[in-house]
Amino acid sequence: MIGRRTLIGGGAGLLLAGCDRVVQVPAARRILFAGEDMQRGLQRALMDRSALAPEFDAAQRSPFFRPNGTRDPGTANYAALRAGKFADWRLTVGGLVARPLSLSLADLGAMPQRAQITRHDCVEGWSAIAKWQGPQLATVLRAAGLRDAARYVMFTCADLYGGVPYYETIDLVDAFHPQTILAWALNDRFLPVMNGAPCRLRVERQLGYKHAKYLMRIDAIASLAGIGQGKGGYWEDNVDYDWYAGI
Repeated sequence: MIGRRTLIGGGAGLLLAGCDRVVQVPAARRILFAGEDMQRGLQRALMDRSALAPEFDAAQRSPFFRPNGTRDPGTANYAALRAGKFADWRLTVGGLVARPLSLSLADLGAMPQRAQITRHDCVEGWSAIAKWQGPQLATVLRAAGLRDAARYVMFTCADLYGGVPYYETIDLVDAFHPQTILAWALNDRFLPVMNGAPCRLRVERQLGYKHAKYLMRIDAIASLAGIGQGKGGYWEDNVDYDWYAGI
């Protein structure tokens, strides 16, 4: 596990939420997702959502964790943050919270850490095993103090799709799951840019497109209405991916 001293003193060297080869043919998309609304609804209702995703030994890690979706946000703001080794990057936590936060990488590293070796499953059909480290999202949300009206957590990212920042949402069950972390390290090194530097979401019980990269903002919200087309995420709104992608 990377220690706090390493995080604060080391240069934040330069992981995978949106999929880049999205099924664009409507007929193929219908086949791919046929019946999934019913399947996911039943899954959410019947599965033990507190259950842990499988964890693996270090020797089982994949030799390379491939990039997917955005490889580099490429914006002027992100380029400036990258040039400064993310010393000026801040993760804003707001919305329906009692105590809005502005967190640096050092702040995240000073929180209790969770390290886990898990398998990433992409909607494209590939998987990879890697080690992730960061504070639990629950730790951050408790520090901010969720208001009673909060029902979901929204993530806004630095990468743009059609000029719009990538966005995703999860409910509070997944937000407070012990394996849901804000990862700043991959395989005991700072996140590479291609994998989402300086911080990304890991929500291990869901498919890869839910694991938002290049995090800039976290907001507690009451409803998915008014966010994009109201389906809860960029791919959900634009390519009919399921909002709940539980595995």
